[in-house]
Amino acid sequence: MLKNILKIATRKSPLALWQATYVKNCLKKIYPKLNIKLIPVVTQGDILLNHLVFKIGGKGIFVKELEQLIIKHKADLAVHSIKDLPANLPEGLGLVTICKRENPYDVIVSYSYRSIEDLPKGAVIGTSSMRRGSQIISYRPDLLIHPIRGNIGTRINRLHIGTYDAIIIAAAGLNRLGIQYKTNQIISANILLPAVGQGAIGIECRLDDNNLINLLEALHDEDTAVCIKAERAMNKHLKGGCALPIASFGVLEGDNIWLRGLIGNPDGSIIIKNEIRGPRYKYKEIGILLAEKLLSSGGKKILNTLHKNN
Repeated sequence: MLKNILKIATRKSPLALWQATYVKNCLKKIYPKLNIKLIPVVTQGDILLNHLVFKIGGKGIFVKELEQLIIKHKADLAVHSIKDLPANLPEGLGLVTICKRENPYDVIVSYSYRSIEDLPKGAVIGTSSMRRGSQIISYRPDLLIHPIRGNIGTRINRLHIGTYDAIIIAAAGLNRLGIQYKTNQIISANILLPAVGQGAIGIECRLDDNNLINLLEALHDEDTAVCIKAERAMNKHLKGGCALPIASFGVLEGDNIWLRGLIGNPDGSIIIKNEIRGPRYKYKEIGILLAEKLLSSGGKKILNTLHKNN
């Protein structure tokens, strides 16, 4: 037996608990005698709902408390939505397991309109993601982007009371929670390129816990991991975070990977896109090369301005 009790740190949101329970159930199926306990935690990102994420610390506000539990040996691992993970992890911790990716795209949810094209001029879209906002405004400059925070249920409730004409949510989150709506249009990556790691669940633990890493290998999906690692390599090279409208999406084509990337102005006035194909085993080099292509084609100027302003 690896441990008397395997402790999994997780946020308390319904989606986070679903993901942690999913990992727990997968492990129990493979290792029936393993005793597993969830440790739900309220993170800073769950408390400061009236603030924009990039103004209160970026993506790290959703994972810092979980990581501290692992570092202090009060938990063995943490389960994350990979899109919530910062580019750099604390020393001694690593993203050791990447589960098979769910639907990686965004969806637009509305009670009154069938699609993003169906929205009338001046319609209000709820999203606090600069990545989503900049791309939507670039595609439909006549729409209005208003910030929205909270878990999926909170955001849907605000849509229900009429605060927004539509909201944008990751398809994977809706699918995992079993939420279905008449108007759930999946938005093409040609219009809205997904976030780095979107749709994939990742497991973080101490890098010196070799027994646990070996045990978790059974949940790892290498095809997904190749794409996610390429996306994260691009993002890390760009020093990306919540304050930056950056997107990346990798797809395998046999033994090759097709990686698309984007840097945009928050107001959607400038969107820099590029893409690259190459051998899947060179995923890291491909991610860095794509980052350099984005920087040299105008992205560097955008990022310098955004870093200065933020």
